[in-house]
Amino acid sequence: MSRKTGYHAVLAACRVMALVLAGTAAAGEPPIVAAAASLRHVFPEVVHVWSAAGGVPPEVSYGSSGNLYRQIAQGAPFDLFLSADEEQALKLVRAGRTEGEGAVYAVGRLALLVPLHSGLALDASLADLGRAIGDGRLRRLSIANPAHAPYGRAARDALVRTTLWPRLEDRLLLAENAAQAVQFALTRGASGGLVPYALTLAGRVSAEARHVLLDASMHGPITQRMVLLPGAGAGARALYRFLAGPAARRIFERSGFPAPGARPK
Repeated sequence: MSRKTGYHAVLAACRVMALVLAGTAAAGEPPIVAAAASLRHVFPEVVHVWSAAGGVPPEVSYGSSGNLYRQIAQGAPFDLFLSADEEQALKLVRAGRTEGEGAVYAVGRLALLVPLHSGLALDASLADLGRAIGDGRLRRLSIANPAHAPYGRAARDALVRTTLWPRLEDRLLLAENAAQAVQFALTRGASGGLVPYALTLAGRVSAEARHVLLDASMHGPITQRMVLLPGAGAGARALYRFLAGPAARRIFERSGFPAPGARPK
């Protein structure tokens, strides 16, 4: 089966699943979704398939998982929270602010993104970053802010484990979230960034930069969990079931998110 044929087969399966699930949802207000910024590349495709098959199109707000958690904890009227940081979702679970424990919908991976104007090597071990500090090739390195973004913490983990953190800390461009970290990495003021692998696959990004996937052992796990929030309507519940099902899973996998429980490469 060709790649193109395989894609259309997946799309058809997604539409069938969406029709089955959407049929259980009463028409009404669109679900209000809080989604991690690392999903900017893949979630619009999921929403397109869902809505094209008759599902109620959601209103989506993207941001860092930590910031979205704080908004929800302070009463923001979201129906569904797709966190890139499992702990942020579980804090809401423990506080009784969710309906059930939710489900793991994706596992994140980290990549080194090197724009075409950069002199950095595509080195998955990150050893070239150390050499680039000394020879002047490294100006700034972009990462999401570790204070509230899980991909930022993963980037810090990788730099700590390779003993580069003390040397690079004053050269970091801290972004508000993972999507902004990609934007910063592509600017002329940066030499690259440690960003979500899934976001490196986007058309514009892949046209302006190269990337290499880091080994999963270089950082802590990036387990992404979704939870339904109290008061979620039928449309949000149907969307949640779709996101937890095999059709959406195939879209996530094709877009750079390994299946939950998959063996790291």
